[in-house]
Amino acid sequence: MSEPTQTEVHRIAAAPARTASYEADPAEVRRVLLLYSGGLDTSVMLKWIQDEYRAEVVCLTVNLGQPGEDYDVIKDKARRIGAIDTHVVDAREVFAHEFIKPAIKANALYGGGYPLFTALGRPLIAKLAVEYARRTGCDTIAHGCTGKGNDQVRIEATVATLGPELKVIAPVRSWQMGREEEIAYAREHGIFVKGGAEVTPYSIDDNLWGRSSEGRWIEDLTHAPEDDVFQLVTRPEEAPDTPEIVDLEFEGGVPVALNGSRMGLVELLEAVAEIGCRHGVGIVDHIEDRIVGLKVRDIYEVPAAAIVLRAHQELEHLVGTIHQNQFKTGLDQQWGYLVYAGLWWEPLRHDIDAYQDRVNEQVTGRIGLKLYKGSVRVVTRESPNAVYDATLASFAESGGLFSQTASPGFIELWSLQSRMAYQLRERASRA
Repeated sequence: MSEPTQTEVHRIAAAPARTASYEADPAEVRRVLLLYSGGLDTSVMLKWIQDEYRAEVVCLTVNLGQPGEDYDVIKDKARRIGAIDTHVVDAREVFAHEFIKPAIKANALYGGGYPLFTALGRPLIAKLAVEYARRTGCDTIAHGCTGKGNDQVRIEATVATLGPELKVIAPVRSWQMGREEEIAYAREHGIFVKGGAEVTPYSIDDNLWGRSSEGRWIEDLTHAPEDDVFQLVTRPEEAPDTPEIVDLEFEGGVPVALNGSRMGLVELLEAVAEIGCRHGVGIVDHIEDRIVGLKVRDIYEVPAAAIVLRAHQELEHLVGTIHQNQFKTGLDQQWGYLVYAGLWWEPLRHDIDAYQDRVNEQVTGRIGLKLYKGSVRVVTRESPNAVYDATLASFAESGGLFSQTASPGFIELWSLQSRMAYQLRERASRA
């Protein structure tokens, strides 16, 4: 390889100082695997990396169930901008079975509202990036995450874990371009802007499990959601006036049938999402504590997650004992936090998975849910493993495992310490 030119020496010297061992030294970057979506950021990035690093670029696009994508168009666009090779991977089945399935078993939400769809997708995307970087002779992986988001953590932690010999660059953290500057850069270099970025003010991320929107008025907490942000879910006030009952059947904690029809997991999630979208289900306006220290607002559209997680949690509660249900709630929260925080490869998550799998062996049965103008309400429950007996629960029946005459003795013992403590404090307050 030839010695760097004076321009290249200046460019290398001006590069920001590295703060992590896995960050790329500009002087050593030769071939870059770019995680490419075909959107504004990564299209500008493709050209920028070629110019700034004098490097070859290989593009990788991962299909996790994003609606409305034309992957042939994306590949053609990458080639026209200068990619030496392009790859599209359909990872929907892997995403559903290896990432969404354990999330369902863990009733996974972060902050009480976010079902982790992006957080679940990033470690898979980064894992594939490591595989394709090695396969195509790349020394560096590039991504389009900003310095304010969690996705940089999820991707870079995965690369550092699975591909320690690879380096990382994140152009958005260093190039000092805002959205308008990116659009100008794209126009200057003849890059077609997907979707007309000039009139699409939101930053969108979506996959099989949900969709997020950021930017524009969303950052103003006093601003109510505007209609144009909802491109997936019908606004509840425009949903049908007639409710719909959805019947979900689970085996071992995994949904296997919708309204009596057995389906593969990807097909089922897509079908549930379609029904949920029609009835305005799954809109979440959420204030989120990011692991990078920021508190942000996101608008989520998560129809499949809103329905499936509600059904799974109800069925799990039906078959579990009070002690299992109380204990698992804490594990669910810990599991969700680890995934949100970009620690998918943390051994503790795998340890929790082992418990989740064991508990979910009993989570078999059917849950009926009524969908109506944005609401999801459980209306029927059925399981051969239910810790429930209609006879015992009836006020009109006695006998069997439950004896009503034993209740007074139980009450006396159950309240013993509380009664004693109360009486001691009362005596002390009167003294």
